[in-house]
Amino acid sequence: MNKLFYFIILLFGSVAFGQVTTVPNPPEADGQVILYFDKAGTGLAGYNGTIYAHMGVTVNGEAWQNVIGEWGDNGAQPALTHVSGTTYSLTMSPTLFAYFGAPESSNISAINVVFRSADGTQQTNPDYTIPVGGFQLIASNPTNGATVTVNQGQNLNITASTSLNANWSLKANGTIVNSSNNTSNYAFNYAINETINFELTATHSGGQSISIEFTAIVTPVVQSQAIPDWVDQGINYNQTTTRVTLALYAPGKSFVHVIGSFNDWTIQNNYLMKRDTTNPDLYWLEINDLTPGQIYTFQYRTSDGIKTADPFSTLVLSPWDDPYITPEMYPNLPEYPDGQEFEVSVLQTNQPEFDWQIENFNRPAKENLVVYELLIRDFNSEKTWNSLIDDFDYFKNLNVNAIEIMPVMEFEGNISWGYNTAYHMALDKAYGDKNAMKAFIDLCHQNGIAVILDLALNHVFGRSPLVRMWMDDPDGDGFGNPTAENPYLNTEARHAYNVGYDLNHQSFATQNYVRRTVEYWMEEFKIDGFRWDLTKGFTQNCSASDEECTNNYQADRVAILKQYADYQWAMDDDFYIIFEHLGYGGSHEEQIEWANYKFPEGKGIMLWNKATEPYNQNTMGWVENSSFSWIDHETQGYPGRRNVAYAESHDEERMMYKNSQWGNESGTYDVKDTETALERQQALGAILFTIPGPKMLWQFGELGYDFSINHCQDGTISDACRTDPKPIPSEIGYTTDENRLAVYNTWADIIQLRISQEVFNTTTYDIQSGDLLPRIYVWNDEIEPSELKNVVVVANFDVVEKDIIPYFPYTGIWYDLLTEETLNVTSTSENFTISLQPGEFHIYGNQLPEMGISDENPSQEKIQVYPTPTSGSFHLNKEVQSVEIYDMTGKKLKTFTGKFEKGKAFDIRELPVGIYVIKALHNFEIFTNKLIKR
Repeated sequence: MNKLFYFIILLFGSVAFGQVTTVPNPPEADGQVILYFDKAGTGLAGYNGTIYAHMGVTVNGEAWQNVIGEWGDNGAQPALTHVSGTTYSLTMSPTLFAYFGAPESSNISAINVVFRSADGTQQTNPDYTIPVGGFQLIASNPTNGATVTVNQGQNLNITASTSLNANWSLKANGTIVNSSNNTSNYAFNYAINETINFELTATHSGGQSISIEFTAIVTPVVQSQAIPDWVDQGINYNQTTTRVTLALYAPGKSFVHVIGSFNDWTIQNNYLMKRDTTNPDLYWLEINDLTPGQIYTFQYRTSDGIKTADPFSTLVLSPWDDPYITPEMYPNLPEYPDGQEFEVSVLQTNQPEFDWQIENFNRPAKENLVVYELLIRDFNSEKTWNSLIDDFDYFKNLNVNAIEIMPVMEFEGNISWGYNTAYHMALDKAYGDKNAMKAFIDLCHQNGIAVILDLALNHVFGRSPLVRMWMDDPDGDGFGNPTAENPYLNTEARHAYNVGYDLNHQSFATQNYVRRTVEYWMEEFKIDGFRWDLTKGFTQNCSASDEECTNNYQADRVAILKQYADYQWAMDDDFYIIFEHLGYGGSHEEQIEWANYKFPEGKGIMLWNKATEPYNQNTMGWVENSSFSWIDHETQGYPGRRNVAYAESHDEERMMYKNSQWGNESGTYDVKDTETALERQQALGAILFTIPGPKMLWQFGELGYDFSINHCQDGTISDACRTDPKPIPSEIGYTTDENRLAVYNTWADIIQLRISQEVFNTTTYDIQSGDLLPRIYVWNDEIEPSELKNVVVVANFDVVEKDIIPYFPYTGIWYDLLTEETLNVTSTSENFTISLQPGEFHIYGNQLPEMGISDENPSQEKIQVYPTPTSGSFHLNKEVQSVEIYDMTGKKLKTFTGKFEKGKAFDIRELPVGIYVIKALHNFEIFTNKLIKR
C-alpha cells in the first residue's frame, strides 16, 4: 500500500470508484456484498494471472482493521473470480461482519482493499476505500485525526455532516461541551486557550454511531537563536552520547515541532524548534537526555499540520514497506511506532564503528576499468548484501575490477530498480543494513574491486519530504504535487525525460541537498565513484514536451554538474564521476566539455557510451548499422580514454533475447539457436573488452541471459513489466550450463588479459568494423618488441565462413593469447588471409603474456588431481561444476559438465599417453593442475 487513509470523505449515492463497484450499492455490513473490479487502467492492466485482494475494513473509524491474512499469502487472502474481459468479482458472505470477523456490535463504515498479483510485486495504487452502509459521516473541518493550530483565544469552527439525521455529541478533553439532535449538519465554535483533544460522535436513530477525533493547539511563540556553527541540516551527533541536534530548512512554515518516541509522539512546546537568527527559514532543536545506543524514532510536524521524516535521514521506517521486510533481509529491524503514519526517521547516538579492513583503497585507473553493472534484487534468490558476499567468487573469477550498483537509496516499495528514490541518504532496507553494505564494499576492496553507486538526483518521488512539505493536497491524504513555494522542486518538469518530481538544480536548497548526499555516501561507505543518472535532467531551460531543447547545449546544466563534480573531487581527487548523458548534437558538446574538465589534473568526467545497436547487429549477423568504430575516444572528441563503452546495460533489450528473436538464420547456420548465439556472445567479449578505455557489462550478459527486459512474471512480454523481477540464473540452470559457462569463462579470460597487460594502457588503437568482420588493432610504443606490444583481434560475425585479411603490422610468429596456438604470418598485406567460421574469433599478440595455463595458482591446494600418473581415470578432491582437459599446446581435448561430487571418476582412457592440463571450475573459480597419462 502506498498511502495511509484518514477517515472517509464520501460522495453520497455512489460507491463506484473508477474500477470498483458493488452490489448492493451501497453495501451493507449485515448482508452479502459482491465486489466487481475492472483492472483496465490500473497497475494490474498488463497482468494476466490470478488477482488477490489484500483487504480489511474501517471499524469504529479506524481504517484497515480485521485484515485478512498477510500480503502475499495466497492461502489466506481471497482470490478474485474472472468474469469477462478485464472484469473480476469477489463475493463476501454471508455478511461483512462474518466475512471479516468483526463484532456485530461494531460499526463497519468502509471496505479497504488493494488488488495484487499472485507474487505480490504488482498492485493497484492507491488503495480503494469503499463506503459501507447508508449512514456515513463527512468531517469537513477539522478532518478525522487532524491537529489544527488556533491563535490564543480564537474560535475553532467545527463542521460535519451525515447522510441521515443524527444526534451529535462533542467532547473536549473527555467532557461533553455541546450536543445537537435530529439533524444531518453540525456546526459549533469553540474558543481555544490550551491544547484540546476533541471527539465528535454522530448517532443514528437505528443505533449506529460514528466518531471522529481531532486536536487543537494554541499557536506557539518561536524563539530565535543562532544555530551552532557545527550543525548542518538533518541529524547531527556531537561528541556526547546523550544529545542530538536536529535542523530543518522549512521556508513558509510558521513553526515546527519535533514529535517522537522521546516525547510519546505528542506536540509539546518544549520540543518546538528554534529559528536561526541569520537564516529565519532554518529551524533547529537540541534534544537531551537520550540513552546512549538506544534507537529513537521521530518526525517533524510543521505549522500547516504536515508530518514528515527528516529529508537527510540515514534510516527511515515505513508503514507501507517494512511489514514485508523479513529478518533474513534486515536483521533486527526497528519496529515502526504504533499509531503513527508516514515514514519516520531513526536516530541513535553512540553507534558502533564499522571495522574496515581496507582504509585507503588503491583504485584501478579510470582508463582500465571493467565495470559490472549490478541489480541486487535480480542477482540471486536472497537479494541482499550478505548474499552478494556469499557469492563473491562469481565477481572475483570473472576478473572485473569494478562493480556499479543500481540505486540502493530508500525507494518506494521493496521491489524496484531503485530510481524511484524518496530519501537519498537512507539505505533501502530491502537489501540489508548499512554494515552489510560496508562489509561488501570492504570485501570488494580487499580483492581489488572498486564500487560505484548509481545516483538518481534529477528527481524525487512522492513520499520524499522535499515533496510533502510543500504540496497541493486537495484530498487530504498527505500526498500531492509540489507547489510554487517548494524550494527544491519544479511544479512542471524542465526537461523531456522526467519521472517523479523534477529537482530544480538552480536552487540553493537543492544544491545543498546534493552536497550532503554525495558527502554522506563518500565518507560513510568509502565508495569509489558515482554514476549520475539522467544528467540531461539538470537543466532549468526546457519543458517536458521539448525534447529538442533538452538535447541542445544548456550552459546551466554544464555549470551545475561541474559544481557537483567539484564537491566530489574536493573530498577525493581520484573519485570516479560517470555521467549518463547519452548526448548528441549540442548535448554531446557538453560531454566533451565535461571530459576535458580538469583533465590535466588527472580528473575529467567519464561518460556512458552506449553501443548496443552495432554490437547487437554483429551478434545477430546483420551488417546494417554494425559499425562500432565511433566508440574510439578520439572520434568522440574526448581528451583521454574516459568513455565507458558498453554493449548492454540495464536500460537495453537483452542481446541474447534479440539474438533468439531476430538473429540471421540464413542457410544451415541459425543465430536464433541458443548454442550458436552463445558462441557468438563469446566473440562479443573479444571485440568489446580489448578496446582500450573503460568498459561495462550488464549482469549475466556473461551467461548469455536471454529473458527480455520486458519479461513478466507470468511469462508474457509487456512494456509494463520492464522493471519487474526477472528469473534468476542460479535458479534456472544457467550456472551449470556448459554453453553459458563457456561465455563466462571466455569473458573472464579476456577481461584478465585486458586488465593485466600493459599493451592495453595506450591511446594508440584502431577499430575497423561495419562489415561483420571487425578488426581491432592495439599497440603500445612504450613497450619493447620482446614483450607483448601489439594485439590484433579478428572475428567473423557473418553466418558463413569468411576469408579475412587481418593486416598484421609485421610478419613472424603470432600467438593466440587465449589458447597459445601459434600463427606464422607471412605477409602484412592482402596476400595473407585467415579463414574464420561464423562466430569464430582470435586475439593475437606478438608475444605471449605472463599469464595463461599454469599450475601456479595461489589457491591450488583447494583442488587436487589424483592419482597421477594414471592410466584410466582421475578424481578431484572437491565438488566441481565443470572439468576441461587440454594438451600442452593449449588445445581443448575433452569437457565434462554438470555438478560433480568430490571423488567423481573422470574417464580418460581414450587419450594417448602424455602430459595434460586439467581446468576445474569450483564455485566460479577456475583451478589448473597437471595430469600425467601413462
